Amino acid sequence: MSAPEPIRVPRPHFISKTTSPQPQAENAQPAGLTEAIQQTRQWLLDQQQPAGFWCAELEGDSILQSEYILLLAWLRRETKPIAKKCAQRLIDTQLPTGGWAMYPGGALEISGSVKAYFALKLTGHDKDAEYMVRARAAIRAAGGADAVNSFTRFYLALLGQISYDQCPAVPPELVLLPNWSPINLYKMSAWSRTIVVPLSIMWAHRPARQLPPDRCMNELFIKPPHEWAELQCPGLQEEKGWFRWSNFFRRADQAIKWLERRRIKPLRRMALKSATQWMTTRFAHSDGLGAIFPPIVWSVIALKCLGYDDDSAEVRYNYEQLAGLTIEEENSAHLQPCLSPVWDTAITVRALAASGLTIGDEPLTAAVDWLLEKEVTRTGDWANNVKASPAGWFFEHHNDFYPDVDDTVMVMIAIKELLKHSDKAAFVAKRKSSSQNPRPSSDMHVDETETRKRSALAAGERARRWVQAMQNKDGGWGAFDKDNDSEFLCRVPFADHNAMIDPSTPDLTGRVLEALALWGAKPGQPTVDRALHYLRKTQESDGSWFGRWGVNYIYGTWQVLVGLQGIGIAADDPMLQRGANWLLTYQQASGGWGESADTYEKPELRGQGPATPSQTAWALLGLIAAGLAHHPAVERGVEWLVAQQREDGTWAEEEFTGTGFPRVFYLKYHAYPIYFPLLALATYARAIGKSPPNVEHAANQARLRVVG
Repeated sequence: MSAPEPIRVPRPHFISKTTSPQPQAENAQPAGLTEAIQQTRQWLLDQQQPAGFWCAELEGDSILQSEYILLLAWLRRETKPIAKKCAQRLIDTQLPTGGWAMYPGGALEISGSVKAYFALKLTGHDKDAEYMVRARAAIRAAGGADAVNSFTRFYLALLGQISYDQCPAVPPELVLLPNWSPINLYKMSAWSRTIVVPLSIMWAHRPARQLPPDRCMNELFIKPPHEWAELQCPGLQEEKGWFRWSNFFRRADQAIKWLERRRIKPLRRMALKSATQWMTTRFAHSDGLGAIFPPIVWSVIALKCLGYDDDSAEVRYNYEQLAGLTIEEENSAHLQPCLSPVWDTAITVRALAASGLTIGDEPLTAAVDWLLEKEVTRTGDWANNVKASPAGWFFEHHNDFYPDVDDTVMVMIAIKELLKHSDKAAFVAKRKSSSQNPRPSSDMHVDETETRKRSALAAGERARRWVQAMQNKDGGWGAFDKDNDSEFLCRVPFADHNAMIDPSTPDLTGRVLEALALWGAKPGQPTVDRALHYLRKTQESDGSWFGRWGVNYIYGTWQVLVGLQGIGIAADDPMLQRGANWLLTYQQASGGWGESADTYEKPELRGQGPATPSQTAWALLGLIAAGLAHHPAVERGVEWLVAQQREDGTWAEEEFTGTGFPRVFYLKYHAYPIYFPLLALATYARAIGKSPPNVEHAANQARLRVVG
């Protein structure tokens, strides 16, 4: 699909020191705005779980189904019904051209396509079937199995298709390297270390199942495996000079394999013991190691290598986690990469609070109580480089070792916005009750609400101190660790998943500023000034900011603009103006905004792609933060959202607008096209001076729903 042409908005429409957009007429608002807010609000209320949280589906690409089948095949369970259903999902998501993509509208991705084809063969699909012939031709034309990444090579070795010699060495001795070493486990990103540790146990044992010839996939090989190209992380600049880290790590890889062939492994027993303890310790208080799909799969393999049987508590625990990620339908099944309840709940609370609910309303009371129960109280991996008391929140139901900055600040924002809107609503209600002299509310209800407020504020204050301690030396923030930015580690042969480190990113830094501003931070404070310097330094030449955790420049620019406005940067600041101008420039003729994940590979395509509800909402929130709530472009965007809304209050969105690992893995948050549009519409209604629609009615309906 060709990218839609962006609208080029004349410069006079932009906010500047000398010009500003003409405000709309008094009380004007797009038709249907009130009804749209009400419908989405009610839909979200209906989706709340009895425990108080929200958790929508989190969808990834075909590799989740493929890798699950490959694991089952190694366990000799590829004929089980769940494997057959996952295979059907692979057929359903195959590209017309034959391969498999990382996201709708994307091109063939070679590693995912090879795994999908192999998984289909393993589950009994005839290699001469039309879809298999088509897949085989597309894969060979794209470089064949020769071009797959390191993790795919490990799966091929696990199932006897190649030798482990064609995989990068991942020795368990890595776990023994001290923290002061420039190369050690905690220099890797949190998600990488949770993969590397069980993978190192697998590397030490080199398990392999030999398959019958009709289940092998040699037909995808262009060259013999020993002639395959060397592995490298995508997007890295070529190294210059006499010393090159890529050469160093390749020599190290060769040396490790040379020593292992000669059985020179003096620390292997100690390393395996340490790796096993590291892995199993982090099973506790977690939805699997790291609470994400890849480490859970490698944990199963590692445990089996270590001699754990299927009846052991450890293996059963990991099987249960995989089952919890599986969505099984009548004829097909697919897996989620993880679950997102804390993230979904925090954003839903924000949207509902903006739309008129308060902390005294039962749905948000239950949500706040649930979030407070999820506060981290244990020290995790982050403490290897940070001196701070445990605090914050994680993404999933349980993941105490890995709270992250993004979820933590989103909860902090939700708490403050909820209390702010609640205080305003209480003030209005008090004035109204005073004039009408109604019966006073229950003292018990008031006391419970005040106690809940104090608990939420105390948790948020603990989180604020933790987040500030996590600030990187460059002034920005990463997700899970502090100063996790040793870029040379991206040259390691198994770093081609493009996520070996966790450096500062503009989108996350902007969100942190938004949160800290709500909790009292101001320009002039060292934490804030360093963050502002980082954002000025990372602004692109066209005014946008890169989005690491959402697609892509629309996401990054929205979040930075909101952070800048929140922290008190004036609307006429050139940095803020240039960001707003960029969003205005890329509004489409329809009124919406959209951007493809292609922009991670081709940044020149930024701001272009099919219009989506989530990205339109982000753009609107960014422009409103920049002081453009009354701008015609914002009104057009609001009108587009209202027009696109379905009867049940939701929006359709096929695109993947979430980012796992740029260039490698993308996500479709099924709740993004619901709570973000509601947040944008309700924020817009407030910004143009309209109270949230029928607040009292909404609160009463919410109470009735919970009581009923």
